[in-house]
Order: sequence, then structure tokens, then C-alpha cells
Amino acid sequence: MSDRVGRDVAYRGFHFPADQGLGTATGLRGTDRGLVLDGGADRVTHRHPDGRVRRYAVGSWTSPPVPAGFGVREVVPSWTADTPGDGWLRVELRGWHDGAPATRWYVLAEWAADDSAVRRTSVPGQRDGAATVDTDTLVLSTTVTGWQVRVTLLRPEDAASGPVLRTVGAVATGPVPRLEDSHPAPAGADVPGPAWGTVLDVPRYSQRIHAGAHPQWAGGGDSWCSPTCTSMVLAYWGAEPTPERYAWVTPPGPRPVVVHAARHCFDHAYAGAGNWPFNTAYAGVHGMDAFVTRLRSLTEAEEFVAAGVPLIVSASFRASEVPGLDYDTAGHLVVLVGFTADGDPVLNDPYAPDDEGVHRTVGRHAFARAWQAGSGGVAYVVRPPEVPLPVPPAQANW
Repeated sequence: MSDRVGRDVAYRGFHFPADQGLGTATGLRGTDRGLVLDGGADRVTHRHPDGRVRRYAVGSWTSPPVPAGFGVREVVPSWTADTPGDGWLRVELRGWHDGAPATRWYVLAEWAADDSAVRRTSVPGQRDGAATVDTDTLVLSTTVTGWQVRVTLLRPEDAASGPVLRTVGAVATGPVPRLEDSHPAPAGADVPGPAWGTVLDVPRYSQRIHAGAHPQWAGGGDSWCSPTCTSMVLAYWGAEPTPERYAWVTPPGPRPVVVHAARHCFDHAYAGAGNWPFNTAYAGVHGMDAFVTRLRSLTEAEEFVAAGVPLIVSASFRASEVPGLDYDTAGHLVVLVGFTADGDPVLNDPYAPDDEGVHRTVGRHAFARAWQAGSGGVAYVVRPPEVPLPVPPAQANW
């Protein structure tokens, strides 16, 4: 067999100001930086979880309904934005079916790039007969064939500057198909892809060198795989934060840039730094065009590596299941940096005792199963806006 998995996946993104007119903007205007609040923004009083009450100027952009073309099981949003001056934004999703809303609006994030004024958070406890919010994912239990996103920008009434929304999008997926064969493919079953024999020079960072540090952000060690991977990819693009931006890290420890990422990806409700869109939003703060999607196979992933774009992917497995990975995980992020000449994936796996141990080669088909079964093929796509993406497939998932 090949490692293709026939799952319905469709991604749609919007870039501002170019796509402003495709949706409905209220209290916002387009600038060359993105969408910002205008003079007609409404005012609201908001009570924060810590009891603080503050007045905000607010405006929102609502996308058009986005048809997926199939029955949707899950939707994961992602965005890039700036939030100076204690501003923040709220991201909501709802399902559509037969030309009308099929669910209510659900809050997927209350987000700010910094945490000095707003606790960046997903919103737990949202469950009804139509859908459930599972941290960063809207899981549908009613029939929908499309989705709609709404982003609300909030600026303190007395602030001189406010949020800037640059991009927003979402990936919709159908039910996970049954994998046809749980056994390794026979030798020679795969046709060599465009990235076989290509390994990108992505810096190698270990998450475990931070074990026990900074418990206010869930500590290092086992829990910082996602921000460590995001830091590696930012460094690959030369876009990591400069030293003055993480000078507050005390003690500085072995790699303060990863501490910076863990703090600024941290989800206070989830109590961890593994929220998928919070990581791509963090990359966006550093000038990247970044989003969360799902890929159907390593064959699709090869297109990104061939284009010079490493991917951050999420998998789960037991120690005996993926040759080259000798531990158990219910969910783990690694950087897919390339492929051997025989098509086996080459990873920067941060779950290593030191940086030298980060670089690993794994079995192709076993890893593909762990990735698809573990997260449905989740991938963070992070690259500078001027770097082109590969040509998407007919059912576009990027």
C-alpha cells in the first residue's frame, strides 16, 4: 500500500486587507498592515476571569460561509495578528448546512500575543447537542457541510493602539477513515517522491533540557514539545525573537528563546503550551504566514519539504509502534525536516535528552499511521509570506 489516506480535508484562509470585502466588517477598516478598529467601533464593558472590569472599543470581521463539500466532523481555526496596547481578540466558529447556520457560535480562543493584560485562553465547557469545543477544535455532532468564522478585535478604550488582524482561516475534516492495512508496505511499493533524499537544515532543540523549569507555564521536560518545535522552525527562517525580547527569562537557563515561546503559546485554561493555533499565532507575531491544517499523507508532506518548508506535525504512538522512537506518547509534536533516499521521514524530535539526540530517522509507514491516527494529520505550516507554498491538490488543504 502507499501511505495515502483518503480523508476529506479542506482548508480556507483569508488575508487582509485583500479579503476584507469577502466577509462583513463592523467597526473595522483595512490598512496595509491588516484590519484595525475604526472610528465607528462600538464600546463594551468586559469582565475578565480575574474579576477586572474594563471598557473596550470593539469591531469584528465575519467570514462568508465556507462550504467544505463534505460532511464535516471537526474544524480547527488559526490566525495571525498583533495585539499592542493591551488589546486582544476573540475567535469564534459555527457550522453551516443547507445555506443556513446549523449551530450557534462557539468561542475557540480569547487571544493576545502577550500575557501582561489578558490571560490567553481557550474556553472550556462549551457543549450542546450540536457540537463540543475540545480546546482548539470544534467537534461537530450534528450534520454540517460548511463553517463560518468571526474574529472580534478589542482595544482598551484609553489605549492609543489596538489589534491588527492579518489572517484567519480554518481546516475542516470529515470522519477519519479506517486505515486499510496496519502492516508495513512491501518493499518498493512507494514511488519516490520529490523530497526523497532532501533534509532541511533546521536547528535542533531539546525540550528536555528545560525539565522542571518555569512551572507557571507547565514546566519544560515532557510538556514543551510544541513551542520547542515552533522555536526550531522560527530559527530555521531566521525569525526567532531577539535577545532583548527574552531578557526577562530568569534564570536564563540553557535556551531562553524556548522559554519565551512556551510563555507566549501558553493556554491558561488548557494549562499547557500545546494549543495548535496558539503556536501558529506565535509564529505570526514574528512575521510568519502560519496556519494549522491537516495533511492526508506523507506524500503531501513531501511537497512542502521539496519547497524548503519544514512542517511541525502531531502524532501519538507506543514505544513499539514507530521504529526510531522508543517512548510512549498520547500526543507529541515533532518537526518533519526531510526524507532519506529511501523515503523514510527524518525528524527533529525535541523529546531527547540533549540537542544532539534530536535528529532521528523513523519508519515511514509506522510514522504515517501514528500521525494520521494520532491527530488526523495535523501540521503547522510556518514560512515567510514571500516563500511560496506548493501547488495544493484539487481538494485544497493548504
